[in-house]
Amino acid sequence: MSDEAQVLAALRRVIDPEIRQPIVDLDMIGGVVVEGGAARVALKLTIVGCPAADTIERDVREAAASVPGISSVDVDVSIMTRAERDALTDKLRGGRPKTVQFGPDSLTRIYAITSGKGGVGKSTLTANLGVALAAQGLRVGIVDADVFGFSIPGILGIGDATPTQVNDMILPPVAHDVKVISIGMFVPSTSSGQAADRVVSWRGPMLHRTIQQFLTDVFFGDLDILLLDLPPGTGDIAISIGQLLPQAEIVVVTTPQPAAAEVAERSALVARQTGQKVIGVVENMAGLPQPDGSVLEIFGRGGGADAAARLSTADEEVPVLASIPISIALREGGDAGLPIVLSRPDDAAALAITALATRIATRGRGLAGRKLGFSVN
Repeated sequence: MSDEAQVLAALRRVIDPEIRQPIVDLDMIGGVVVEGGAARVALKLTIVGCPAADTIERDVREAAASVPGISSVDVDVSIMTRAERDALTDKLRGGRPKTVQFGPDSLTRIYAITSGKGGVGKSTLTANLGVALAAQGLRVGIVDADVFGFSIPGILGIGDATPTQVNDMILPPVAHDVKVISIGMFVPSTSSGQAADRVVSWRGPMLHRTIQQFLTDVFFGDLDILLLDLPPGTGDIAISIGQLLPQAEIVVVTTPQPAAAEVAERSALVARQTGQKVIGVVENMAGLPQPDGSVLEIFGRGGGADAAARLSTADEEVPVLASIPISIALREGGDAGLPIVLSRPDDAAALAITALATRIATRGRGLAGRKLGFSVN
């Protein structure tokens, strides 16, 4: 191999941190010249002010310098032209027209995490579940569909993250190997600078367009699992998700309190009306473990099992997928932006969420009627 070819081969190891593909495959390398041990690399960033610019340039230097015989590396940084960005977005979409990415033929498993009421820990569960799935080697994305009560970015520690936009394509920020999109990333802070002042007050049509844009313009790439953190209740967004992603499977979150479990069932019943399947119930805040081994049942008991039993039918059994105990560490991790499944994996709540992730990751699936992306000649 020539010196230039060796450097180019080394550059294939450099991954764009937002798109998660080799920069060589993304046509971000304009050329490589090697003269007397000095390598000169032309690097083309996608946009002006690319947030990953420093990381990419550093990785390019390190990769080129790792080639035997290369004594110095000069990186000439420029910006893609509009035509080059058009070609890039077309390549990422695979030549397909801009539409909802996760259509009925998609092999991505889609789980909508829902609840009948707020305050049951649905968003905390979604964030930690996504991180636990990614830690098991799966490609995971999260859509924070709770437009009014967005909290996923803060729970994952990326409350200040801003998506990168390449033409009409939005690249979602990545946290703990999970791609995340939330309306909170687009709502500007007020003069006080407090996140609590960032308020969204929209009606139905705007909510539908927002969710549709998340599923159309945001480039998640090939995902194994997409999690949707739905708002509580049975409002516009739940109906929009049913229309846009009828193949999504529903996970109902409740507390052990019977009154909360009864309300939680309503969100599942609305999902069924749009053709979605309810795969199970997660009982959160299922007692506070005591030092003597006993459990203080602050929110009562049995709500998860009762909800699962009432949602089960002759044709479809709905199990309790997990029972997650109350955990101070889980609450502290959400406030600090440190998912407990990584920071405190031995905590009882973390163990329960990790077990839930394993159960979801290993679920069987039917592929009847789905296009598998190959043909027989």
